[in-house]
This record gives sequence, C-alpha cells and structure tokens, in this order.
Amino acid sequence: MRTAYLQQLAEIAGRDRGSDRMGCANVAHAVAGAPANDKLRIVAERAPNIGIVTAYNDMLSAHAPYQHYPDIIKHEARRLGATAQVAGGVPAMCDGVTQGTPGMELSLFSRDLIAMSTAVALTHDMFNAALLLGVCDKIVPGLLIGALHFGHLPTVFVPAGPMSSGLSNTAKSKVREQAAQGLVGRKGLLDAEMAAYHGVGTCTFYGTANSNQMLLEAMGLHVPGTAFIQPGDAMREALTREAVRTVLGRAGDAAFRCPPIGVMVDERAIVNAMCALLATGGSTNHLIHWVAVARAAGIVIDWDDFSRLSDVVPLLARVYPNGSADVNEFQAAGGPGFVIGELVDAGLMHADVLTVRAGGIREFAGIPTLADAGAATLSWRPAAPLMNEAITRTVASPFSATGGLKLLGGNLGRSVIKVSSVPDDRHVIEAPARVFDSQAALQKAFTAGELDRDVVCVVRWQGPQANGMPELHKLTPPLSDGRGLGRELFAGMRRNALTAEEGACSWL
Repeated sequence: MRTAYLQQLAEIAGRDRGSDRMGCANVAHAVAGAPANDKLRIVAERAPNIGIVTAYNDMLSAHAPYQHYPDIIKHEARRLGATAQVAGGVPAMCDGVTQGTPGMELSLFSRDLIAMSTAVALTHDMFNAALLLGVCDKIVPGLLIGALHFGHLPTVFVPAGPMSSGLSNTAKSKVREQAAQGLVGRKGLLDAEMAAYHGVGTCTFYGTANSNQMLLEAMGLHVPGTAFIQPGDAMREALTREAVRTVLGRAGDAAFRCPPIGVMVDERAIVNAMCALLATGGSTNHLIHWVAVARAAGIVIDWDDFSRLSDVVPLLARVYPNGSADVNEFQAAGGPGFVIGELVDAGLMHADVLTVRAGGIREFAGIPTLADAGAATLSWRPAAPLMNEAITRTVASPFSATGGLKLLGGNLGRSVIKVSSVPDDRHVIEAPARVFDSQAALQKAFTAGELDRDVVCVVRWQGPQANGMPELHKLTPPLSDGRGLGRELFAGMRRNALTAEEGACSWL
C-alpha cells in the first residue's frame, strides 16, 4: 500500500503547476476574486500560492481564534512574495456541546465529512502548499486524512492553543459529582462549568483535542512547540507567521524545503505519534483515528500495534484525567518538547524522520520564546531540564514503566482501557453486570438508587459500527459518585468508556 501511495504522489508531483497546466478559463475562475497584485503573482510571476483550509466558527471556543488567521497568513505570504487563498472550510462540531444529545451520534461521521471537505478544498489544484487550521477531536484527524490525499503538497498544521486556566478540572469534577448526588442544583453546576470553560481556546484537560496537538508535534507537522501557546499570547501571531515561512521553505536553513506531507507521514512518523500518545496518557479515541490516518498514507496499523508499544513506552506525563494538572501546567512543566526530547534520547522515537523543519524531530524538543517582543523574533530554548516531577518525568524515572494502555478481549469483542488513569488496586474488578439499552436508562436506575452496590454497568448499542462514537460522558458524574458506595470502584475508569471494536457496547 505504501509503495503504491508514494508512486501516486510522485506522478502528481511531476506535473506542471496548476496555473500553467490548467485551462485559461479554469485559472481565471480560480483568481477572479483575488486582489490584482495577487493575480499578477499567481499567473504572471508564478509565485507560490498557499491553500488555507480552516475549521473556523465562532461557536467553538477552540476554533474562534481562527477568525483572523487568514488575514495574518495572507499578509505574511505577500511579504515573502507569495500568495494565499482560503481554499475552503470544514465543519467543526464540539463533543462538549453535543454529549448526551442525539447530535453526538454524528461526531465520528463528521471526521470523514471533514476529510472529504478538505479534499474538496484542495481539489481546486491551484496550490503549491497548504496550511490547515484545526484543533479539536475529529477535526485534526479529518484534516490530516484529507491532506494525505493531496500528499504531494508541503503542509503545516496551524493550531490556536488552549484557553487560560479557569476552575480546575478536579474542582469541576467534584461539583459534577455533587450535582449527581443532588447536593448542587442546576445553577451551581452551570456556574462551575462556565468557570471552567470560560474563554477562547481548547478545553484545558488532556482529551482528544489536546492529544491531537501532542501527536502533530511528535509527527513534526507543526512549527515546533506551537501546540499549547494560548490564543492571547503575543507569541501566537508570531508562530502563525512562522508557519507561513515554514511551509514556503523560508524558515532557517535556506537550502531546506518543507517536504510533501505524504512523504513526511511515513511508518516512522506514525510510530512516533503512537509513542507520544502512550507516553502522555493521551486520548484512547486515537486508536480509532490514527488507524484511519495511517491507512490514508498507505500504512496499516491496528490496536495490537498500540498494545505492543504500550508495553515498552513509559508514562512520562500526568495531565488530567491522568493527573490533576491541566495542559497549561503541562506546558509550564516542559510540555510536548520535554516528552519528545526524552523519547528521542532514549531511542523510543525515530530520530531520522522528515519534519516541516530542517532540524528534524529534535527541533521539536524545544519551547518557543520571543527573543525580541518588538520585532516578534522567535527562538527556541531546550525544554529540559525537568521542571515539575508531579507533572512530567524522565524516561529514567517515569510514572509507570509502560504507557498504561491495555487491549482487552472477551466474548463481547475487543476493547481498550487507559490503565494509566485507573488506580493500581482497581486493575482487577469482579461484580455482577447490569445491562442497559441507553444512557438514559442507566441514569434513571442511578437516580432510583438501584446502583448503590458493586456493579458493572453495560450500555448496549454504542460504538463506531452502531451509532458513531457517542462517548457517554453524561454518565461520568453518576459513575464517579464519591459517597463511598460500591460504584466508587469505577471512579478510576470514569473517563474510559470501553468501546467494543465491533461496535457492540460500551463498558463503564
């Protein structure tokens, strides 16, 4: 598969540029709405033209910062003698809004729609490079899958960063548990939630959205260290401009050109992403997403590969829900740069991979700084030495010798559990099962006091082949109820619904 994929890329890359190859009417349509100077550059001067694919909408806090990114990108491109056009937009839904509602059943399907939308945008075929603007759960995998179908293009992802820390994840979870017990009313719960989710940027827990950013860093598809710089930080615009310079090959080494994304995303890059996920206790959703991403690049991986890597990759970070720190605290403790540096130095990540920068993956072991705030001059400092052992650890002294992800099998199918978030004394669980046909039925039983005992709750009809990927987070508060009841046994599993590969059920 990989050989055929690369052969296809080589054939496409060998064509003349779009504005030379396409018919005159096609080219006229493509530049009709562009400013006169941009038309001149694209058609007459044959300057590079960047295609921007954006997930901007102003309802999602993580994507709201993207509103003005195209203007910044176009300004920087023109300054460098190039041009940029918004090639298209992709849908971006927030699982935090749709969880517990029928809308959540579209979540996984939206990934493939995003991939298709990305491909539709790039199909205009007038671009010499691409910048992809997206952050959250299904958006990044969808953008990446779509971009790999245009793998001949140099491509850089441009994140927007996390919101500033509000009410801590630990405090938020406590209020949710109190609400499940009836000790806090709707107003108190809403106040807590709005104090936690209070501004632009991604949610600050280490869920799928922020795990996306960790994996992109480990694959070398960002400007190094870009993932967790907040939207309001002065460095954010500088990093966005650096993404333009990077994709055009104008950053650092004058002889270096950003490689095509389909060449960069090879077997080694996929393994690096998997190792980074395991080393940080990232979202188990990526066992669905990165299988699809790899396939788009002509590479076949499965859950067994994740499981084998988990046996040898140590856990180097504790970020909520695997710990109490949020991603801003993780960044302050060295963040992705520290983890990548440790893994590369220990031989647990491939160091010989292509990235968007001349320095390769080792360049991603740094943290960006503004050397001159007035001129917005970027520099990178080493993420080491270790800054907070409660949040990050070295390979020599990890939180756990393994990545903490386990593959389970049984008569219901195969599933994955994030053992790193389950206390050691709860690794073996035996209890009678209670089977439900919906999360509403489980909540009704909880409210009626029927689950005040040791019990394994099974919710049927969930999973990729059933109704998408609903992530039954609405059941988190009742199943993590801390009143000392039997169900406290499952508190360590509360964020780890196990979805059977065949889509049969979720175990909670």
